[in-house]
Amino acid sequence: MDHTLIEHLCAGNRRYLAGEAAGDVSAAKRLETAEYGQHPKAIVIACSDSRVIPEAIFNAGIGELFTIRVAGNVLDRHQLGSIEYAAAHLHCPLILVLGHTGCGAVGAALSGGGEGYIQYITDEILLAVGEEREADLACRLNVRHAVETIRRAFHDHPEIPSANLEIRGAIYDIRTGEVEWL
Repeated sequence: MDHTLIEHLCAGNRRYLAGEAAGDVSAAKRLETAEYGQHPKAIVIACSDSRVIPEAIFNAGIGELFTIRVAGNVLDRHQLGSIEYAAAHLHCPLILVLGHTGCGAVGAALSGGGEGYIQYITDEILLAVGEEREADLACRLNVRHAVETIRRAFHDHPEIPSANLEIRGAIYDIRTGEVEWL
């Protein structure tokens, strides 16, 4: 794996922290990607939380990130299918599971789960965190669980080109804006 991609994301996060404008979202870039397709540098699986915006956090523009958002950044076959598509067909060399502090889905799981469809999410988070009940540590465990889920899925499906693929986890701090790589 070429670590310049991770450094690219880190540099984008530094620009975000400095309050610099977002990446290229110009009409010209929009037309370029419409005409020639998308070539994202990374797949980012992030929480649906409205405070967690991967394109902003990494100062990315149109076509730079293939973003999948779901509460608690949990994975099922739909998200894994999206990851598979981006890895196999768009040739994204980096998968990043981006958890965050103050995650409501993790908090719901820690406080007893949920009812209805939310329980599908909280059950997966409880599986990930085990006996841990400290919120920040639980968020980290949840990210690590998702990373391992992706690794197992790719191991079980050798048709997915994963030889040059890196799978990483990180935590976004909703107070400071900083990304901590795990």
